Amino acid sequence: YPSGNLAIIVIREGKWFICIVQEDKPNNAEIQAVFKSNGRSTCYYPHGTVWINMNVQGGQYLDRAGSRVRRWTWPNSVTSSGPLVPLSPIFISLNQHVGVRIVGQDKITVSFLALGQQAKFNVGTKVQVSPAGQLRPPAQLSEDDLLLLALRVRILRLFDKLRGCLSFPANEQWDKIKPPAYLITQTLKILHLCTTSDLSEELRSSVRAIVNA
Repeated sequence: YPSGNLAIIVIREGKWFICIVQEDKPNNAEIQAVFKSNGRSTCYYPHGTVWINMNVQGGQYLDRAGSRVRRWTWPNSVTSSGPLVPLSPIFISLNQHVGVRIVGQDKITVSFLALGQQAKFNVGTKVQVSPAGQLRPPAQLSEDDLLLLALRVRILRLFDKLRGCLSFPANEQWDKIKPPAYLITQTLKILHLCTTSDLSEELRSSVRAIVNA
C-alpha cells in the first residue's frame, strides 16, 4: 500500500499457490481474501463475515448479515444439488486499493491500484476433467492447514494476554480480559471453515478446542 503496509502475499504450499489480501494496517492486519489454486477461495467483509465463498463446484455471494444473495455453479461442474446456475460477473472492492473481479472459474482477477500504477493477479483455476469425463474429487482443505491456522490464533491470543500482564502486572483480572476484535474475527473464520469443509468430527473438535481454549 502507499502507506508501506503489505497488501498482497503470494506463497507456495506444496503443489498449491495461495494469494492472500491483507487490510492496510501496520500490525495485526486482518485477512480480507484468500485464493487457493485448488479452487477454494473466500472474500471477507471489513467486519469479518464471509462475502464470497467459492469451491470447485461453484460459489455463493452473501450479504453482511450472512444471508445468501445468490449462488452459481461452474459450467463444467457435476453437482446433484440442482440445475446449472450460471455466474453473473461480479466485481467487489475489498478496500480503496484492491478489487476482485470474477468472470469465470479461470477468470478471477485481483487488481491492485495505487499512485497511478496497477498490478493484476490471475487467481482463477480450471477444474481438470478425467478422460472418462468425470470431475476429479474436489480438493479438500488440508488438515494441517486448518490446525496451523488454529494454533496461530491460539499463539496470538497468548501473546496478547502476555502483553496485558506486562502492561498491568498488578491487575489480577487480566486473564478475564477479552481478546482484541481481530482475533475474535479470525477465530470465527476458522470455526466457519470447520463447518464448511469435509473434515472428520475428531479434527473439528480438536480445532475448536485449540481456538476456544
